[in-house]
Amino acid sequence: MEFLVSAAIGLLTASGLYLILRPTTFSVVLGLTLLSYAVNALIFVGGRLGASAPPLILPGTSGHADPLPQALVLTAIVIGFGMTAYLVALALKAKGESGSDHVDAGEER
Repeated sequence: MEFLVSAAIGLLTASGLYLILRPTTFSVVLGLTLLSYAVNALIFVGGRLGASAPPLILPGTSGHADPLPQALVLTAIVIGFGMTAYLVALALKAKGESGSDHVDAGEER
């Protein structure tokens, strides 16, 4: 199971980095989103969540889940959604002004 989770996080990271290096703005935004998903999954897995671990600390229970990674991931999801909306608006404004979807639209080749 650990190999599957680490492979999924690695695949998300590799796909995100590949898309960040593409020349179009939509690919860059999508790559940043995938990279943030990979970081969120890494933080979430770091909390050692399990099906048998109770989420609350109750009397007589042991091995509870750590709530800090859950709170950090929830906060990161909200911030990531806001940043994605801002980047999409910025990309649309840049495309409207330059007429091109390329990241380096101002440069002549």
